[in-house]
Amino acid sequence: MQALGLFCLAIGVIFSIKERVYLMMWRSSTEPRQSNLSNAIAQLVGTAGGIYLSFELLLSFLKVPENWLNETGLIVEPLALFSLILAIVQPFAIRAWIKIKK
Repeated sequence: MQALGLFCLAIGVIFSIKERVYLMMWRSSTEPRQSNLSNAIAQLVGTAGGIYLSFELLLSFLKVPENWLNETGLIVEPLALFSLILAIVQPFAIRAWIKIKK
C-alpha cells in the first residue's frame, strides 16, 4: 500500500513539474536564463519547503507535541508529505483560478 502511495506521489510530482513548465513557458525574457524544467523543479522544492517550514513554525507556536503525527506508520514524515502534496496541487489551482477569473 505504501508503494502505491509513493508511486502516486511520484506521478503527482511529474505532472506538477510539467504544469509548472507549461506556466513558465509563456514568460519571455531577453537575458539568458535557466531551462524551464530546472526552474519548475526548483519552484516545486522551494514551495514544498516553505509550506513545511510554515507548518513546523505554526505547530511550534501552538505548542503541539512533536509525536502526535509519528504514530501513523508511514515511511515519510506526514507533515512533509502534506506539504509536498500542497506544492504539487498549487500549479493546477493556479490554472483553475485563471480560468475562473476569465
